[in-house]
Amino acid sequence: MKPLLALARAIDALTERVGRVVIWLVLVATLISAGNALVRYTLGISSNAWLEIQWYLFGAMFLLAAGYTLKHNGHVRIDIFYNRLGPRGQAWIDLAGGLLFLLPMALLLAWLAWPMFFEAWQTQEHSPDAGGLVRWPVKLLLPVGFALLALQGVAEVIKRLGVLGGHLVLPREAPEEEV
Repeated sequence: MKPLLALARAIDALTERVGRVVIWLVLVATLISAGNALVRYTLGISSNAWLEIQWYLFGAMFLLAAGYTLKHNGHVRIDIFYNRLGPRGQAWIDLAGGLLFLLPMALLLAWLAWPMFFEAWQTQEHSPDAGGLVRWPVKLLLPVGFALLALQGVAEVIKRLGVLGGHLVLPREAPEEEV
C-alpha cells in the first residue's frame, strides 16, 4: 500500500501545481477582457481573436482545474447520507463513485476527445470568424483536462483504499472556497 500512497501523493502534488497555475489564468482572462473592452470603446478597434482567447482561457480554467477541485472536495455533492456517515462509510461511497462513475466517465471523455483534437491539429482548423484563432489548442484542453481529472480520480481511489485498509486517515475537509 505504501507505493500506492506515494503515487497518490505524487498525483496530488501535480494536481496542486496545475491548479495553482490555472488560478493565474483568471487574472490573464480578466486583463484581456478589460483591455479588449477599453480598446474597443476608446479606439473603436475590435478583434474576434481577443474574444476567442477569453473563451479559450475560460475553457482552460474549467477543464484543467477539475482535478484540483476534486482534490479539494469542491465538486457538488448531492448525497443526503454522506455527511451523516463516518470516515469509513464516506470512503466506501467515494470509492464506489470513483470506480463506477468518475474514472470511466473521465477516461471515456478523454479518449473520445483525442480524435477531435488530432483532426483539428492535422488540418490546422481555424475559427470561421474573421481574425479568429486556430482551434487545436482549445480542443487539446478536452483530453488533457479529462486525463488530469482521471489521474486525480486514481489518487482519490488510492486514498480511499488506504482509509479502508487502516493505512491512512483523511482530514475531514469541508469544501474549499478561497476568495
